[in-house]
Amino acid sequence: MLRAIADVLRTVGGAVAMIVSLPFRLLARLFGGVSDTVRGRH
Repeated sequence: MLRAIADVLRTVGGAVAMIVSLPFRLLARLFGGVSDTVRGRH
C-alpha cells in the first residue's frame, strides 16, 4: 500500500516538475534567441 502511494506521488511529482519547468525552458530559449540576434547585429 505504501509503495503504491509512493509511486503515485513520484509520478505526480515528475509531471508537476515537467509542467513547471516547461515555461522556464521556453523563456530560456526565447531569451537565448534574442541575445543571439542582438549579438549578431553588432
